[in-house]
Amino acid sequence: METHIKIRDLNVHYNKVHALKDINLDIPRGQITVIIGPSGCGKSTLLKTLNRFHDLTDDTRVTGNVELDGVNLYAPDVEVTEVRTKVGLIAQRPFPLPMSIFENVAYGMRIHKLARNGKELREKVQHYLEIGGLWDEVKDRLNTPARDLSIGQQQRLCLARGLAVEPQVILGDEPTSSLDPISAKFIEERLEELKKEYTVVLVSHVLRQARHLADYLVFMYLGEVVEAGPAEQVLDQPKNDRTRAYLQGEFY
Repeated sequence: METHIKIRDLNVHYNKVHALKDINLDIPRGQITVIIGPSGCGKSTLLKTLNRFHDLTDDTRVTGNVELDGVNLYAPDVEVTEVRTKVGLIAQRPFPLPMSIFENVAYGMRIHKLARNGKELREKVQHYLEIGGLWDEVKDRLNTPARDLSIGQQQRLCLARGLAVEPQVILGDEPTSSLDPISAKFIEERLEELKKEYTVVLVSHVLRQARHLADYLVFMYLGEVVEAGPAEQVLDQPKNDRTRAYLQGEFY
């Protein structure tokens, strides 16, 4: 297993709440890592440390190291915007920017100067909308507001927007939980394809989804990583009693 993200001695405090406790974890490159555990165990908190999303929250303190290819994302000389270019986030509910479908995908590319001219920009917008499975549905209305899309289409647009800035890692915080079954299935299938080019890290509260998608599985409980390893091993032969009890549905 080649490590892409190395987490060492990671702690997160919200005011007086110790949300993450001494997390040490290696996330493999080019695989889908799924983080599972009961509600409030710290899954989303851990995910958001990977793109410094907690920088947006007052009274949050993060200590420890999160290294991407050996670079500590929390080092003083690392720019937050650079981190979020390398590590993209698909949220639980889609949040399209208040602009057109085209500009939602083009916006990040303009900021980071990822297209040399208008022709290349248009080609890249089409490319990423195709990856998001949205091009055929929107190619005749690219200048209409993104808010007019259905929830499922908005989530696919957000996937296209996230990929357009050429990240190394894709994060998903329960990215299918607000979607209808057809849209959810599409997102799952696309994530399976994307792991060929990206490292994917997902939070999921659905064990069926974790069994279906995960190459590597992380079980969390009360702010701690209880068990982590190849998904088949953790699901079929868990080493920890708490992992076994959770997988058997004894608590949620």
